Amino acid sequence: MEIAQLQAEPREEHGTRAARRLRRQGKLPGIVYGHGETPERVAVVEYDLKNMLEHGSHVLALKVGSQDKRVLIKDVQFDHMGIKPVHVDFMLVDLNERVHVSVPLDFRGTPVGTYEGGLLEHEMVDLEVDCLVTEIPDSIRVNVADLAVGQSLHVRDLELPANITAVTQGETIVCAVRAKKVAAEDEAVEVEGEGPAEPEIIGRKEKEEGQEGG
Repeated sequence: MEIAQLQAEPREEHGTRAARRLRRQGKLPGIVYGHGETPERVAVVEYDLKNMLEHGSHVLALKVGSQDKRVLIKDVQFDHMGIKPVHVDFMLVDLNERVHVSVPLDFRGTPVGTYEGGLLEHEMVDLEVDCLVTEIPDSIRVNVADLAVGQSLHVRDLELPANITAVTQGETIVCAVRAKKVAAEDEAVEVEGEGPAEPEIIGRKEKEEGQEGG
């Protein structure tokens, strides 16, 4: 397994203002923790980290000053739009250890139930698994083509790569094809023989009575 390298620098200042200054410089604040060591604040170049994320890198050789650390990209926080990264968490790892990580689900196929008027609903978008840190998959494929209306896929039904086990309970629903909900239409019910009541016109009664008397 080829491990990507990422340069980091120690970060003394912390807080919202310091983080904003870093981002204006094209850098991201981050933290390194794990294995019983004291958490260490770092900063990395945003472009370099985004490039590694786009290439599916999970484990990195993080160089902090003169130290080389093996880390897992444990979490990346994004802005309110979900586009721009604002913070990254690195977890120290041993290349021979197993870890719990969330892996994206890759849904494939068109359920047969959708041709019968059903709608595919996703209950999960990623799955927590247990695996060697060097064997973290980029995604887990989920075949939904055979799902009919009223059928669902559970975690236990997923075909996981060798040496990878699900942490999420097997009974958990991954996705389901459900009948579309038809909105009830409110229909006006008119009583037979009765039309809508006429609005009372002020002065009409007096006029009619006057006409009858003349």
